[in-house]
Amino acid sequence: MRQKLFFPLLILFLILIAFFAGQNFTTENSANSAKQENSTKSTSQTSNPTSPNSNSTSQTSEKTTDGVLVTKVVDGDTIEISGGQKVRYIGMDTPETVDPRKTVQCYGKEASAKNKELVEGKKVKLVKDVSETDRYGRLLRYVYLGDNFINDTLVRQGFARVATFPPDVKFQKQFQEAENYARDNNLGLWSTCSVQGATSTNYQVTLAPTSGQCTIKGNISSSGEKIYHVPGGRYYEQTTIDESKGEKWFCSESEAVSAGWRKSKV
Repeated sequence: MRQKLFFPLLILFLILIAFFAGQNFTTENSANSAKQENSTKSTSQTSNPTSPNSNSTSQTSEKTTDGVLVTKVVDGDTIEISGGQKVRYIGMDTPETVDPRKTVQCYGKEASAKNKELVEGKKVKLVKDVSETDRYGRLLRYVYLGDNFINDTLVRQGFARVATFPPDVKFQKQFQEAENYARDNNLGLWSTCSVQGATSTNYQVTLAPTSGQCTIKGNISSSGEKIYHVPGGRYYEQTTIDESKGEKWFCSESEAVSAGWRKSKV
C-alpha cells in the first residue's frame, strides 16, 4: 500500500517544484525587461537634440552674436566685420562720406571718426531685431562694446539722427530721447549743420518749425517713396526732414498730395 502511494506523491512533488521554478523565472525576465526599457528611454531623452533646452539655446544664438571683430569702419553707421560682412546700425543714420553719388556731407567725417574710435579693431556684440539684412545685403544689428550701446551713443552725442524703419523698432523711443538730448544741448551736427549757419549745403538738418509755420512732414523713405506725416501720427515725432534730399514741409495735406506725396498709413 505504501509503495503504491509513494510514486504518485513523488510525481506530484516534482510537478510542484517545476511549477514554482517556472514562476520565478518569468518574474525575473519581466523585471529585467522593464529595467532595460527604462534605461533606453532615459538615454533617448538625454541625447535628444530637439529637447526644449536645445531649442532655447539655438534661438538665443540667432538673436545675439558675441565677440565679433570689427575689421573696418566704413562710415558713421556702417562697419565691416571679420569675414568681410558689412553691418548697418539699426535705428540711426549719420551723414554720408562714402556714397559716390554725393559729396561728403556736413559732420560726416566727424561721425565716421567717432565710430572708428569706438569700435575699430575691437570685438563687439551684435544683436538682431527683426530683419536680417537690408536691401544692400548688410546685416542689420544693434552694436554693443561691453556696456556701451554704440547706436545710442552716436545719436546721444550728436553724431547721428534717428532713422526708424519698421519692423526694427525695439529701441525707437530710446533713440528719440537720445536725439532730443543732443538737439537740446546743441551737440555735434545739431549745432554745426542746422539750417541756421550751416557749414555745408550738402547736409542740412531742418529743425521743427515754430508755431504758425507749416507742420506736415514730407519724408522720402530709403526706397525713394514720398510719404507725408501729420502731427499726431505714429511716426511724426521721430521723422526728421532733410531738405537737401528733397524732403519738404507742407502747410496742408492737399499741398502734399499735389506735390506727389502720399499719407502715412499709420
